[in-house]
Amino acid sequence: MRLAMAALACTVWAVLVPAWSAEPDPDASAIWRKVRADLFADRPIADGEGVVALEAPARAADAAVVPVAIRAAFPQSAARSIERVWLVIDNNPSPIAAIFHFTQESGRADIETRVRIDAYTWVRAIAATSDGGLYMVARYVKASGGCSAAAATDPAQAKAGLGRISVRLEEGADPNAPARVQLRISHPNDSGLAMDQLTRNYIPSHFVRTVEVRHAGRLVMSADVDISISENPYFRFYLVPGAGGALETRVVDNQDLEFTSGISLAPRTR
Repeated sequence: MRLAMAALACTVWAVLVPAWSAEPDPDASAIWRKVRADLFADRPIADGEGVVALEAPARAADAAVVPVAIRAAFPQSAARSIERVWLVIDNNPSPIAAIFHFTQESGRADIETRVRIDAYTWVRAIAATSDGGLYMVARYVKASGGCSAAAATDPAQAKAGLGRISVRLEEGADPNAPARVQLRISHPNDSGLAMDQLTRNYIPSHFVRTVEVRHAGRLVMSADVDISISENPYFRFYLVPGAGGALETRVVDNQDLEFTSGISLAPRTR
């Protein structure tokens, strides 16, 4: 009897485990269907393989700080470039996490950032190319509670450093090749969904809304972002340093506070 019950239990487990571990159909998401219709109407969206890649953990260690990387499969050129990338997190309160705009000044339409994830979800990157195409890649990420998680930084400390911008350019020998830029913004990026544990009131939303980076007066990258971006927003992207010049960053949050930073890039020679 015990052997029969054990055998039955093993059989049931063998049937249920694949069902529990299986990822849902990415096309069956009702939220995605609505977002897709709002953003792209009936435009066809092709498989993004060979155009863009999306990197994200299958299971996040911290739902409030989930690393995401979007990488182009080819460099920016006059012949073909990626002009815009939408980062969509289906099951977040605000699914359109970011819209990134790229120019040929970037050299590569790559972007890395950190996001909050509220529930198990598909994360998508949809790229628009200069020839009019739309291409999508998606990853299923297991994480929950990120949008309502308490801030890691003390509120007084966050207020003192509000709007501080740090920009660092990767060292490289070739002035005509894309160099990686790291941009960090000191900002609580409050989602409006986290509760103050002392007052038991929800902390009002206060988050970065737009980011714009220019090199020698020319736009390199800009982003329209939302509450899905993690506390102290972080972006890693590329630019072609060329003959140097001013690298200027402008950030505006949802309270219309504006923060700016400028550094001078020295000319580079091979």
